[in-house]
Amino acid sequence: MKVYKPEWQCTFSVNEGAEESASWKERIAWRLREFADKLDSGGRTIKIDCNVSPYVSRQEVDTCLGKGFEVTQGLLTQLAHQAACEDVMRHAKADLFEEDYQH
Repeated sequence: MKVYKPEWQCTFSVNEGAEESASWKERIAWRLREFADKLDSGGRTIKIDCNVSPYVSRQEVDTCLGKGFEVTQGLLTQLAHQAACEDVMRHAKADLFEEDYQH
C-alpha cells in the first residue's frame, strides 16, 4: 500500500522599506512609495510577498489578507478603547497615577 504525504509551502513577508541588499530598482520603488505616502499624508505603505505551493488563487490570497486586516482593525480598536479609558481615568483619578509621574 502506497502512503501519500501531502507537501506544501507558504512564505509570507511584509516589508515597510527596502532592505540593505535591495537592488537599485527596489530602492527606487520604495522611494516612490515613500513619496506617495507623503502626498496622501497619513497613509502607510507595506509590501506583501506571499508564495504558496501548491497554487492558491490570487482571490483566495486576497480573501485571507482581508480577513487578517479585519482582525488587525479589531485589535487596534480594542487598544484605542483601552487607551481612551486609561486617559479618562488619569484625568478623573489623577491621584491613582501619581507614582507614574514621579519616575
